[in-house]
Amino acid sequence: MHMRRVISVAAWLMTAATAFAQAPPTLPGGATQLQETHGDWRVVCTLQNNQRRCGMLQQQADKDSHQLVVAIELRAVTAGKAEGTIVLPFGLAVDRSVGLQIDDSPGVALPFRTCLAVGCLVMVTFEGSALGALGKGAVLTVTTTPGDGVQAAAFKISLNGFASAFARTAELSK
Repeated sequence: MHMRRVISVAAWLMTAATAFAQAPPTLPGGATQLQETHGDWRVVCTLQNNQRRCGMLQQQADKDSHQLVVAIELRAVTAGKAEGTIVLPFGLAVDRSVGLQIDDSPGVALPFRTCLAVGCLVMVTFEGSALGALGKGAVLTVTTTPGDGVQAAAFKISLNGFASAFARTAELSK
Protein backbone atom coordinates (compact mmCIF):
# COMPACT_ATOMS: atom_id res chain seq x y z
CA MET A 1 0.00 0.00 0.00
CA HIS A 2 2.85 2.39 0.79
CA MET A 3 4.40 1.77 -2.66
CA ARG A 4 1.07 2.61 -4.40
CA ARG A 5 0.85 5.88 -2.49
CA VAL A 6 4.44 6.80 -3.50
CA ILE A 7 3.70 5.98 -7.15
CA SER A 8 0.44 7.91 -6.98
CA VAL A 9 2.16 10.98 -5.50
CA ALA A 10 4.99 10.73 -8.05
CA ALA A 11 2.47 10.54 -10.92
CA TRP A 12 0.61 13.58 -9.56
CA LEU A 13 3.84 15.56 -9.21
CA MET A 14 4.85 14.73 -12.81
CA THR A 15 1.42 15.81 -14.09
CA ALA A 16 1.52 19.02 -12.05
CA ALA A 17 5.08 19.79 -13.19
CA THR A 18 4.12 19.23 -16.84
CA ALA A 19 1.04 21.43 -16.51
CA PHE A 20 3.08 24.13 -14.75
CA ALA A 21 5.85 23.98 -17.37
CA GLN A 22 3.28 24.35 -20.15
CA ALA A 23 1.48 27.30 -18.55
CA PRO A 24 2.44 30.36 -20.57
CA PRO A 25 4.34 33.06 -18.72
CA THR A 26 2.49 36.26 -18.00
CA LEU A 27 3.24 39.84 -17.08
CA PRO A 28 1.24 42.06 -14.73
CA GLY A 29 -2.20 42.92 -16.12
CA GLY A 30 -1.85 40.34 -18.89
CA ALA A 31 0.51 42.63 -20.82
CA THR A 32 2.86 41.22 -23.47
CA GLN A 33 5.40 43.97 -22.83
CA LEU A 34 6.21 46.10 -19.81
CA GLN A 35 8.44 49.15 -19.58
CA GLU A 36 9.06 51.14 -16.40
CA THR A 37 11.36 53.99 -15.44
CA HIS A 38 13.29 53.86 -12.18
CA GLY A 39 15.37 57.04 -11.89
CA ASP A 40 17.85 56.90 -14.78
CA TRP A 41 17.20 53.20 -15.44
CA ARG A 42 14.55 51.48 -17.54
CA VAL A 43 13.12 48.07 -16.71
CA VAL A 44 11.91 46.22 -19.80
CA CYS A 45 10.05 42.90 -19.84
CA THR A 46 8.71 41.12 -22.91
CA LEU A 47 7.14 37.78 -23.74
CA GLN A 48 8.97 36.10 -26.62
CA ASN A 49 8.69 32.51 -27.79
CA ASN A 50 6.61 31.69 -24.71
CA GLN A 51 9.37 32.97 -22.41
CA ARG A 52 9.56 36.03 -20.19
CA ARG A 53 12.67 38.16 -20.78
CA CYS A 54 13.34 40.95 -18.32
CA GLY A 55 16.24 43.33 -17.91
CA MET A 56 17.25 46.79 -16.85
CA LEU A 57 19.18 49.22 -18.97
CA GLN A 58 20.57 52.66 -19.39
CA GLN A 59 21.73 54.21 -22.66
CA GLN A 60 23.56 57.44 -23.35
CA ALA A 61 23.81 58.95 -26.82
CA ASP A 62 25.68 61.91 -28.27
CA LYS A 63 23.35 64.94 -28.26
CA ASP A 64 24.30 66.00 -31.78
CA SER A 65 24.82 62.77 -33.72
CA HIS A 66 22.50 60.60 -31.58
CA GLN A 67 25.10 57.84 -31.79
CA LEU A 68 25.40 55.49 -28.84
CA VAL A 69 28.13 56.57 -26.42
CA VAL A 70 27.67 53.98 -23.67
CA ALA A 71 24.98 51.50 -22.72
CA ILE A 72 24.57 48.96 -19.96
CA GLU A 73 22.04 46.16 -19.84
CA LEU A 74 21.67 43.84 -16.85
CA ARG A 75 19.44 40.91 -15.97
CA ALA A 76 18.77 39.53 -12.53
CA VAL A 77 20.19 36.01 -12.39
CA THR A 78 19.06 35.79 -8.76
CA ALA A 79 17.95 38.34 -6.18
CA GLY A 80 21.65 38.80 -5.34
CA LYS A 81 23.36 38.58 -8.72
CA ALA A 82 23.23 40.64 -11.91
CA GLU A 83 24.88 39.78 -15.22
CA GLY A 84 24.99 41.75 -18.41
CA THR A 85 26.86 43.77 -20.96
CA ILE A 86 28.36 47.23 -21.24
CA VAL A 87 28.49 48.55 -24.81
CA LEU A 88 31.20 51.10 -25.59
CA PRO A 89 31.95 53.00 -28.80
CA PHE A 90 34.49 52.05 -31.45
CA GLY A 91 37.96 53.61 -31.47
CA LEU A 92 39.08 52.18 -28.14
CA ALA A 93 42.18 50.09 -27.46
CA VAL A 94 40.43 46.73 -27.14
CA ASP A 95 43.70 45.03 -26.22
CA ARG A 96 43.65 46.95 -22.93
CA SER A 97 41.31 46.37 -20.02
CA VAL A 98 38.28 48.43 -19.06
CA GLY A 99 38.15 49.84 -15.53
CA LEU A 100 34.94 49.84 -13.48
CA GLN A 101 34.65 51.97 -10.36
CA ILE A 102 31.63 52.67 -8.15
CA ASP A 103 31.99 56.19 -6.73
CA ASP A 104 35.37 56.35 -4.95
CA SER A 105 35.70 52.64 -4.19
CA PRO A 106 38.61 50.61 -5.58
CA GLY A 107 37.94 49.59 -9.15
CA VAL A 108 38.20 46.34 -11.09
CA ALA A 109 39.59 45.67 -14.55
CA LEU A 110 37.71 43.64 -17.16
CA PRO A 111 38.59 42.66 -20.73
CA PHE A 112 36.66 43.53 -23.86
CA ARG A 113 34.68 40.53 -25.10
CA THR A 114 34.28 41.48 -28.77
CA CYS A 115 33.13 44.29 -31.03
CA LEU A 116 29.90 44.12 -33.03
CA ALA A 117 28.01 46.58 -35.21
CA VAL A 118 26.59 48.31 -32.10
CA GLY A 119 29.96 48.79 -30.40
CA CYS A 120 32.50 46.95 -28.25
CA LEU A 121 31.19 44.67 -25.50
CA VAL A 122 32.36 44.09 -21.95
CA MET A 123 30.63 41.30 -20.00
CA VAL A 124 29.91 42.14 -16.35
CA THR A 125 28.74 40.31 -13.25
CA PHE A 126 27.82 42.07 -10.03
CA GLU A 127 27.02 40.22 -6.82
CA GLY A 128 27.44 40.55 -3.09
CA SER A 129 29.06 43.78 -1.94
CA ALA A 130 29.47 45.09 -5.51
CA LEU A 131 25.73 44.77 -6.16
CA GLY A 132 25.02 46.48 -2.83
CA ALA A 133 27.44 49.29 -3.69
CA LEU A 134 25.68 49.85 -7.03
CA GLY A 135 22.36 50.16 -5.20
CA LYS A 136 23.76 52.74 -2.78
CA GLY A 137 26.17 54.52 -5.12
CA ALA A 138 25.84 57.60 -7.32
CA VAL A 139 28.02 56.83 -10.37
CA LEU A 140 29.58 53.81 -12.08
CA THR A 141 32.64 55.06 -13.96
CA VAL A 142 33.83 53.04 -16.93
CA THR A 143 37.41 53.95 -17.88
CA THR A 144 38.93 52.94 -21.21
CA THR A 145 41.91 53.81 -23.38
CA PRO A 146 41.35 55.38 -26.80
CA GLY A 147 42.97 53.63 -29.76
CA ASP A 148 45.70 56.28 -29.90
CA GLY A 149 46.57 55.40 -26.28
CA VAL A 150 47.08 59.05 -25.36
CA GLN A 151 44.56 59.74 -22.60
CA ALA A 152 42.04 57.60 -20.74
CA ALA A 153 38.37 58.11 -21.58
CA ALA A 154 35.80 57.91 -18.79
CA PHE A 155 32.10 57.16 -19.22
CA LYS A 156 29.82 57.98 -16.28
CA ILE A 157 26.73 55.82 -15.71
CA SER A 158 24.22 57.18 -13.22
CA LEU A 159 23.16 54.82 -10.45
CA ASN A 160 20.05 56.87 -9.65
CA GLY A 161 17.22 54.32 -9.41
CA PHE A 162 19.51 51.29 -9.69
CA ALA A 163 18.31 49.59 -6.48
CA SER A 164 14.60 49.81 -7.32
CA ALA A 165 15.22 48.85 -10.97
CA PHE A 166 17.18 45.76 -9.92
CA ALA A 167 14.58 44.75 -7.33
CA ARG A 168 11.82 45.10 -9.92
CA THR A 169 13.80 43.19 -12.56
CA ALA A 170 14.43 40.36 -10.08
CA GLU A 171 10.75 40.28 -9.14
CA LEU A 172 9.58 40.17 -12.76
CA SER A 173 12.19 37.54 -13.69
CA LYS A 174 10.82 34.95 -11.24
